[in-house]
Amino acid sequence: MTNKRNKKNGGTKRPQSLEQRILQIFTNNPAYAYGYKAIHSKVGRRSYEAEEIVEAVNNLCQKGQITRNKGNRFKLTPGKDGEPAGKETAKSGNTSRKLIEGTVDMTSTGNAYIVSEHSERDIYVPAARLKGAFDGDRVKIRVGMRRGSRRPEGEVVEIVERSKSVFTGIVKISSKFALFIPDTNLPLNLYLPMSKINGAKDGNKVLVRIAEWSEDGKKPIAEVVEVLGMPGENNAEMLSIVANRGFPLQFPEDVVEQAEKIPDAIDPEEIARRRSFKGITTFTIDPVDAKDFDDALSVQQLPNGNWEIGVHIADVTHYVTEGTALDKEGYKRATSVYLVDRVIPMFPEKLSNLVCSLRPNEDKLCFSAVFEMTNEAEVVKQWFGKTVIHSIRRFHYAEAQDILDTGKGDFAAELQTLNNLAKILRNKRMTAGSIDFGSDEVKFVLDETGKPIEVMVKVMHDSNRLIEDFMLLANRSVATFINTRPEKVPFVNRTHNLPDIEKLVEFKRLAADFGYELKIDTPEQISQSLNQLLQQVQGQPEQHLLETLAIRSMAKAAYSTHNIGHYGLAFTHYTHFTSPIRRYPDVMVHRILNQYLTDKTTLNRNLDELEKKCEHTSIMERKAMEAERESVKYKQVEYLSERLGQEFEGVISGVANFGFWVELSDNKCEGLVRISSVIDDTYFFDEKQHAFVGYNKGKRYQLGAKVRVRVVSTDLLARTIDFEVA
Repeated sequence: MTNKRNKKNGGTKRPQSLEQRILQIFTNNPAYAYGYKAIHSKVGRRSYEAEEIVEAVNNLCQKGQITRNKGNRFKLTPGKDGEPAGKETAKSGNTSRKLIEGTVDMTSTGNAYIVSEHSERDIYVPAARLKGAFDGDRVKIRVGMRRGSRRPEGEVVEIVERSKSVFTGIVKISSKFALFIPDTNLPLNLYLPMSKINGAKDGNKVLVRIAEWSEDGKKPIAEVVEVLGMPGENNAEMLSIVANRGFPLQFPEDVVEQAEKIPDAIDPEEIARRRSFKGITTFTIDPVDAKDFDDALSVQQLPNGNWEIGVHIADVTHYVTEGTALDKEGYKRATSVYLVDRVIPMFPEKLSNLVCSLRPNEDKLCFSAVFEMTNEAEVVKQWFGKTVIHSIRRFHYAEAQDILDTGKGDFAAELQTLNNLAKILRNKRMTAGSIDFGSDEVKFVLDETGKPIEVMVKVMHDSNRLIEDFMLLANRSVATFINTRPEKVPFVNRTHNLPDIEKLVEFKRLAADFGYELKIDTPEQISQSLNQLLQQVQGQPEQHLLETLAIRSMAKAAYSTHNIGHYGLAFTHYTHFTSPIRRYPDVMVHRILNQYLTDKTTLNRNLDELEKKCEHTSIMERKAMEAERESVKYKQVEYLSERLGQEFEGVISGVANFGFWVELSDNKCEGLVRISSVIDDTYFFDEKQHAFVGYNKGKRYQLGAKVRVRVVSTDLLARTIDFEVA
């Protein structure tokens, strides 16, 4: 999904937000009631996820713009209609045919349907009339009735915006021509002239971009932008994963030059302008392989017995001025991407790993949230502002945990104080209804070529949770401070809507199959019941399955100027303030907070423009998560490809009419057992019980059941693993 820019008369029209697009559907058809699925179809199933549709529809309900009827069907609220947009008319003689804008939803045949908020029905467009439009492109079509047909049919008259212009694939080179074979299916062949292969060799995996189109839009000419390597090479495959999600692989020259000009030393006059925490015990706690340390904690006891806890965040906005090339590139990327073996940073390494990274034994500029707390973790005073710190120790999580466990080591007393306060904060949050999703993450041990030699499950310790709880405190406090100002400051909230009731009902039924009760009558009851269930499943075979399904029943968190609170954390106000090195929304929050603290008269941010940035950063966040998950999946497939024939214990994590998926208990690799490969009986699929049952012996392969499997085959390109029952 991309932000859509409508070019008309040489200008640029601001794209509609998802909520605006949905509202337009109701505005165009004020007497019609739509369900979630119908709305999803109209705004584009490939452009938005179901959770985003539910969240946007619920937001419109809360604003009173649409009304919920029985059966989760929605209608325009009387008096809330507006002017239908996006419709034009093309006149020819005495006939008129509508011009409608929409999104291409391509079928496997090459034909397509145009999904538009301006039409009740999706408009069919045959492949011959797509004029070179790709899946996901925003197009303008002329709609008419084909002779002898009762259904409307369209043809593309303008491609408003391309959803994608770069592609990865393999180049095949002969003596006279080059051929590009894309990693994903494309409706048109990309013509790759020999003059545009830019040093690529036969068989290389490459990144190409469409350089130009023919007038008829049917002959795109591509050029090689970068040679990634050979297929199957670790570097080539990891870069392909990132590039396919729309993240640049290199920083532009002007961005790198600007970053390199940033001085390493801090101006003494800047230090003098700031509140100093030098001389106060300050340290960082991060993963062992981290290089971008964007948060540090300071701790000291005050004369009155209370504790002063400083949450110090790298002051990225001191170095990145709004509107510069460096800032624009950060916004474009919106987030760093964390793959199994590397980080694709949001800002150049000069910033992320050196100037802004809170490395030990160096003075660093920060934007801090400082709290005076009692021994019961009650915040009696808070302060936000620009600071200078000097971290005296860099811990990694295992080191800090060892000190907490033994009570011995550097700053043992300070660590214990922070841990005690963090536990109280956590208990308060859980009591208020915060949901504790403790889902497992995997970690790989790689050899020098990037090949995985070991896979393990990460474990969350007190040292991890300690940092998490103080970051939550800072984020929540900043959001509460800004959102409760009398001036009504335009702000970037981190929001999380109520769960999807349909998914919750299904999850409740599945949990009952395992003997767990889930109460879902009220939001408070849902959070309390979910927490109880998540505690009960600890150590059980079905733990990971139910944790995963519980997360899937939740709405997706997003950035928005509209504050609806954060349901999962049970916070009325929440934002992201604590990671500006790797998240652009934090950069925006720093600027807004600093403007308010220094000069309220400069708070002139356009709310619509800020919402547009929230949408973009939410989209890029999801793309980064997709890339991260794909890199994990790739490494899991690669790991098991070296272990064909070996047997593992696992749990059935999904069931379909053709087989069942098994997640291995030790390393969380997931693969498919095709039911045709289970030959000890004839099995029938019991959809309601999520199980296969043997006709003769009654043996069951049911969701959540333990099973021992053997690795049969793997496919790195398709990212698939096949098992058989051992």
